[in-house]
Amino acid sequence: MSAESRDVGTTTTVDRYLETIYCIAGEGEIVRPSRLAQWMGVSAPTVSDAIQRLVRDGWITIASDRSVALTEAGATKAASIVRRHRILERWLTDELGFDWAAADAEADRLSSVISDEVIDRIDASIGEPLTCPHGNAIPGRHPRYGDLIALADLEPGAAAVVRRISEVAEHEARPLLRSLAEIGIGEGSRVLVTHEAEDPGHLTIVVTGRELSLPIESAKWIRVERLGPDDPS
Repeated sequence: MSAESRDVGTTTTVDRYLETIYCIAGEGEIVRPSRLAQWMGVSAPTVSDAIQRLVRDGWITIASDRSVALTEAGATKAASIVRRHRILERWLTDELGFDWAAADAEADRLSSVISDEVIDRIDASIGEPLTCPHGNAIPGRHPRYGDLIALADLEPGAAAVVRRISEVAEHEARPLLRSLAEIGIGEGSRVLVTHEAEDPGHLTIVVTGRELSLPIESAKWIRVERLGPDDPS
């Protein structure tokens, strides 16, 4: 393997770790080495070695409780990586017709080989969207909505609008993305929780006039904004 190939591999690995830390922290989780290992599907020693290199190179810090945080430089780089991925996802779904799960996988493959200039032109061509297809904000942009809660936490009779699908589901439960798209649950969908389904562990919801049974475990990944009585249905 050439020195150039090794450098590319190292850069790709650094990018993966920074993106992962950014996304886990963005979900309100404390980032720990064990969580990184779980998310990335690698061993604890592999994560430990990577963390040491990331600290050495100034991308992250480690607290006394072993939690990991991005430095200012690390946060800037991570935001750039995430921006590329989410713009590509939006382009792949909106312009090329890919489903959510396929767009996520393709964006993984494309983001490291497309230049910043091409990313910027793609972004402009699709109107500089605020979010990826799953409703997660493109770094530097700020979707306007209120407080979000998990769909699983809505009480029976409550109505809400879907704002985003958790990054955890996007990464760890790609089949969920496909199934949600198939039943018509996406960013902007109006949902009504009717009652607990007969099958334990499920919710009964109404989406676009259809009654559906949704596993509570899936509903935990769906972030919604509660609708008030005066909001249009």
